[in-house]
Amino acid sequence: MKRAGVVLILFLAFCGLADSAYLTQHELSGTPLICNIGNLSGCNIVAASQYSRIFGIPLAEFGVLFYSIIFVLAALELVLFDRLLRRVLQAIALIGVLSSLYFTSVQIFFIGAFCIYCSASALITLLILILATRIEPIEWRRHAVPAGSSEVPPHLAMPPRA
Repeated sequence: MKRAGVVLILFLAFCGLADSAYLTQHELSGTPLICNIGNLSGCNIVAASQYSRIFGIPLAEFGVLFYSIIFVLAALELVLFDRLLRRVLQAIALIGVLSSLYFTSVQIFFIGAFCIYCSASALITLLILILATRIEPIEWRRHAVPAGSSEVPPHLAMPPRA
């Protein structure tokens, strides 16, 4: 199951990379985005907004970097099987999801337009995070006492009476 999850992360990272590369290519060439899916035609409005750049760099280029890093980490995970590598993958995916939430809220509340490519990227990032946490579950209770044990962990023991 872990190996299949990593392969799915590779596939999703490739899809996200293709999405970001298309948006970057649009930014560099100045051609309008193809965005007539249902009533969702705000892609060009979002791409032309003042929020589409950070420090003068288009957000799509950050997406290319993000998905490239995810792809490389997942490819290394297929070869190395390293727990630290999986944790780094989870951390970067979490940063991606939080960034996606922020940029989606900017679209809704500040720009007033909706980009289907941005939403696809947000969904891909969320799926990557879900898969990354499935291949290496996060242990929340590290010092748990086994069931049926009356032993109190040392960090919870009361000091002796004087």
